Amino acid sequence: MPDSRTGSSTASSAAAGAAVLCGLLCVCLYLCVRQGVPSAGAASRDRTDWPTYNNGYDSQRYSPLHLIDKRNVASLVTICSLKIASSGAFQAGPLVIDGTIYVTTAHTTVALAADTCAERWRSDYVPATTEAAAVNRGAAFLEGRIFRGTGDARLLALDARTGTMLWRAEVGDAAKGESLTAAPIAWQGRVFIGTSGGDLGVKGRMLAFDAATGRELWHFDMIPTGAQPGTDSWEAAPGVPIGGGATWSSVTLDVSSGELFVPTGNPAPDLNPAVRPGKNLYTNSMLVLDAKSGALKWWYQLTSPDGADHDLGAAPLLYGNREGRRVAAMAGKDGYVYAVDRGTRKVLFRTAVTTISNEGRLPTRDGIMVCPGMGGGTKWNGPAFDPVHRALYVAATDWCSLLKQGEPVYVAGRPYWGGSFEFDKTPGAANGWITALDADSGKIRWRYRTGSLMSAALTPTAGGVLFTGDTQGNFLALDSDTGEVLMKKPTGGAVAGGVITYRIEGRQYVAFTSGNISRSTNEMAGIPTLIVMGLADRTHPPQQESAAFDMPITEAPLRPADAERGRALYSQSCVACHGADGTALAGHSLQGIKVRLKAAQLAEWIKNPQPPMPRLYPTPFGSQDVVDIAAYVENL
Repeated sequence: MPDSRTGSSTASSAAAGAAVLCGLLCVCLYLCVRQGVPSAGAASRDRTDWPTYNNGYDSQRYSPLHLIDKRNVASLVTICSLKIASSGAFQAGPLVIDGTIYVTTAHTTVALAADTCAERWRSDYVPATTEAAAVNRGAAFLEGRIFRGTGDARLLALDARTGTMLWRAEVGDAAKGESLTAAPIAWQGRVFIGTSGGDLGVKGRMLAFDAATGRELWHFDMIPTGAQPGTDSWEAAPGVPIGGGATWSSVTLDVSSGELFVPTGNPAPDLNPAVRPGKNLYTNSMLVLDAKSGALKWWYQLTSPDGADHDLGAAPLLYGNREGRRVAAMAGKDGYVYAVDRGTRKVLFRTAVTTISNEGRLPTRDGIMVCPGMGGGTKWNGPAFDPVHRALYVAATDWCSLLKQGEPVYVAGRPYWGGSFEFDKTPGAANGWITALDADSGKIRWRYRTGSLMSAALTPTAGGVLFTGDTQGNFLALDSDTGEVLMKKPTGGAVAGGVITYRIEGRQYVAFTSGNISRSTNEMAGIPTLIVMGLADRTHPPQQESAAFDMPITEAPLRPADAERGRALYSQSCVACHGADGTALAGHSLQGIKVRLKAAQLAEWIKNPQPPMPRLYPTPFGSQDVVDIAAYVENL
């Protein structure tokens, strides 16, 4: 008589084997139908790259890798790390091509070995003019070249092997507020990128360039003029400039139809829609353009009128539902996830993923509390799609703002708010959510409250693990099915950029950015660092890892204040929030601050700030840095 335990074990093994086979078949089917990605040549059997900002032109972010799964993810250890900059915004999405990671900051492009973090080259860009923005969200790769934008509105092409600049194209005018903060994509000899600066009154444009020469091939005006369709949707008051419609994350492409899916930002002046009545096309929209000609095919506008800065910042996501519909999913700063049928152009579902309050109400002179506020909702990292679990995952910041309408005063290169705003300063008011939705119905499956703002990317994998991070500096691994936290590790800096996974020589790695200074980080900042993790082995055994902010810091005696050094530090780290001239935050101008605060008081404020300003002392700023910055800011 056979042992019943053996029979049970055999049946269990058979069932497990069938489940694994089913999962592998699903992954194989997914890989067969998924859209193509840039290739550096014949791919190694033991290598899986991360070739675009969102791991594919369709922006799904899903990885078929499964060596790291629910059972072993808790044993992830740090394999290596590399300091990318000394401070500043770090919101980029890294790429992995042929075993090399490419990652960017506002001024630097770095190539490093994806398995050891050994630096292969570093290219530092010196702006040609004063920058309109000091942030960069990533690069594109095509045919041995790396493409990226700059804060002074230049598009650069670098040799992927050496970092040598191959060409530089002047795309916009930084003096007017134009910049290129978005991560481009590259396809069939073209590079696609949009201009940023909508909050400064810039009229956004989407552009295509020749990848070999940098020559502009076409551009599309986000705010139509003259005989362009949609011009009559703007009824601007006499003498009041209009702007907006910026693109500041990345874009999506359907390679089968040649359609480009472009997210656009809010109209300007932001907080006074009374001076720009109408639908304000094509702001707060998903535009669908012909990738080869730039011609408009169709669009979907999320919000109008908008007086709350409710951009569509993140790239749309393309997938197919169970009914065979081709779907575009979006998540905006308005706090909703949208699914639109690409055939009928009708909304299939619209699901709230954060607190919604005073929706549709416009700012008043006395002020109105709106949720999500200026720093809330989904920002530059949008939804992710898991084809096996049929799930959409999205991160959103839960943070309200008091919005006040005011007179619009346009000055080229300065914020064009048309009012002022205050972040909700109630203790615990700034929070975040990770939400799993059914991709077919939009119903919520689970939610995880992070306890901090959310800006980082989400990456689902075939191992049933969802990777991300938060602005409290934690790297997170969640169960894709339940939202249970499988691993949570401090990194020493806010995680606000890309989280990617790839395979080299049979080993799966996870890499992510840590350390970010921006208005989207109010708990901590840290030093911009690229961190690579993998499963523990003999070379990398499990260990007790301490956060960088717990380490003792020894400082040298203070020198006399150096305002010029403070200017350089301000340009590197403070300009992302305050702007080059200190006027970027409505109601918090730094100009003339010495009337209110002496240098010593200003230094103390920098050391012990109130939200939403992140804590920058004792790292990345030491006491000398604080003194020097205060000396510079005192005379803005």
